Amino acid sequence: MIFVLNENLFGTVKIYITIVAALDFGDRERKFNHKAIIYHMSIREVEFIRTIFNQEKVDRAVVAVSGGIDSSVALVLIVKALGAENVYILQLPYKNQGTENSDLILDFVKIPLKNRVKINIGKIVDGFGVKDRVRLGNIMARVRMIYCFDLAKKLKALVVGTENKSEKLLGYYTRFGDEAADIEPIIHLYKTEVRKLARELEIPEEIIKQKPTAGLWPGQIDEGDLGFTYKEADQVLRGKKQNIKVQQRLKQVDFKKRVPYTL
Repeated sequence: MIFVLNENLFGTVKIYITIVAALDFGDRERKFNHKAIIYHMSIREVEFIRTIFNQEKVDRAVVAVSGGIDSSVALVLIVKALGAENVYILQLPYKNQGTENSDLILDFVKIPLKNRVKINIGKIVDGFGVKDRVRLGNIMARVRMIYCFDLAKKLKALVVGTENKSEKLLGYYTRFGDEAADIEPIIHLYKTEVRKLARELEIPEEIIKQKPTAGLWPGQIDEGDLGFTYKEADQVLRGKKQNIKVQQRLKQVDFKKRVPYTL
C-alpha cells in the first residue's frame, strides 16, 4: 500500500474548512488568492504526512534525495512534519554524478550529518553489463529502491516517494524503481504546482531553476526525453489544451496503468 493525499482527508478540520470547501488541489479552478492557496497547500501536505505516520505508529522516514525540485519539496515537507532528526537521507549517485544540490537542500533543512548516507551505485549498476541507456536507467532506479527499502527496514521507517502527478500520468518513471514508496506526499500535484510550492517553501533558487533531470546519464534532461515541456504537458493533463506529442506519449505508456494482469 502506498499512502497518497486523500482530497477529503481534512475537509472537516477547522483550519481547512474555507479553503477545502472551494478547492480541489488537483484539477478544479483556483478561486482564492494564489499565494494563499499555495500556503494552505503546504499546511495540508504536512498534516497529511503527520496523520499517516501517526496512523502507522512510525516516527522515522527514509528519503532518496537527488537535489532535484521534487525530492527537495518532498524532503522539506517531511522535515516540517517529523523534524530533521527523524529523517534519514540516501544520496545514491551513479559514478561521477555530482551531489552539490542534494548537499544544498540537506543543509537547508539541517539534516544531521549522522542521518546522511552517501553510496555510489556505479559498481553495482555496471555489474549488469548493460549499455542501453533506458535499461541502464531502469537498473539505477531499481538499485536505489533496494537501498531505500533496506534502510527503512533497518530503521523501522517509511520510504518517502518523490513522484509528481505529471510524471505519473506521463508514465515517466521506472516500475519497481522510483515508483516504489510507502507514502507519496506530492503525487497529486502537477510539476508546475510543485515548482510553485517550492517557492512558497523558500527552497534555494538554484534548485528551483535547474532543468529537471532523472540523472540517468550526463546531460540527460526530462523534457529532452519527453519531447515537450512540463508546462505543455500539464496544460494537456488538466484538459486545457491539445498537444499531439503529449497525447502520443499518454498512449505509449498506457500499459503501465494496466499491469500487472490478473485473472
